Amino acid sequence: MSVAAITGSTGLIGSESATYFGELGMEVVGIDNDMRKLFFGPEASTAWNQARLEKLLGERYRHHPVDVRDRQGVDEIFRRYGSAIELVIHTAAQPSHDWAAKEPVTDFDINAVGTLNVLEATRIHAPDAVFIFTSTNKVYGDLANSLPLRELETRWEIDPEHTYANGIREDMSIDHSLHSLFGASKVAADVLVQEYGRYFGLRTACFRGGTLTGPRHSAAELHGFLAYVMRCAMTATPYTVFGYKGKQVRDAIHSLDLIRAFHEFFLAPRVAEIYNIGGGRFSNASVLEAISLSEEIASESLEWTYRDQNRVGDHIWWIGDNGRFESHYPGWKLEYDVRRILEEIHETNADRWTRDRVSAER
Repeated sequence: MSVAAITGSTGLIGSESATYFGELGMEVVGIDNDMRKLFFGPEASTAWNQARLEKLLGERYRHHPVDVRDRQGVDEIFRRYGSAIELVIHTAAQPSHDWAAKEPVTDFDINAVGTLNVLEATRIHAPDAVFIFTSTNKVYGDLANSLPLRELETRWEIDPEHTYANGIREDMSIDHSLHSLFGASKVAADVLVQEYGRYFGLRTACFRGGTLTGPRHSAAELHGFLAYVMRCAMTATPYTVFGYKGKQVRDAIHSLDLIRAFHEFFLAPRVAEIYNIGGGRFSNASVLEAISLSEEIASESLEWTYRDQNRVGDHIWWIGDNGRFESHYPGWKLEYDVRRILEEIHETNADRWTRDRVSAER
């Protein structure tokens, strides 16, 4: 029996991982207590994704509604499966800047202490497993905002002569910047994952993503940029743009492209690696550009308003450089750009979100 233990298994990246590795024949142990519903309201619940996984994978998916803060509960799961666990994908997190500021202790307990609990259970019960952590580009704080940027018609863009013109590399400092409390808790988790690699020899990797997206995102205003823009367009929900004239740029990586990167690392793991991972120059858009594309694809007009105050720790421009990962795993490449991502989000959710719109209008 080959087991993949996945925390946050009913979220976007967790469920894509469960589907991918389950269809490869691994038994998937899912750990998720649907905290997203608490963070962002009942419409953000991931219960539908749990039901989908159980139907799709059958007995190959075993769900455990355990909170990663529950050290004993996490330890019991890992003890039960032991050395059969060959892969750990840790995606469970509190993912919002704004929510973290409301409950800093809860945010830190989930993101940092929860990560420690999963790492320690892995070290004790499955030390030969490959450990993959979904970190974030927010570990760099807002240092990216000090880059030389130019204002164009629909976006901010970096000076083409700058060393990061092709994307921001892992050599950007994580110091002397404003991270937001969310960013700080993810820094702690990121460093812990590295340390368990360097100190204990675990085969760990931190994937520092930008906008992680895809059709199975339970999108909400505070988290889920591209999917939420499309959902608003399809359901006639007003959308709010926060700061930077709506020209802030995000690179976006489809969940399947990311999980294929995880698979490459699983097949040839390294110790204590860090990778910036995202859409890079291949897949990126400003907020204004994403709104325009969503309106075009959905054939709907999106009602949106602008607030001049940006969110704390938010990036004006983030395009990451995937070069380090690509140099280690040259067989991997991106397949989805922003247009294709939005088209798939629209197609996959057409029935569900159209029903939401009809119900709201009634």
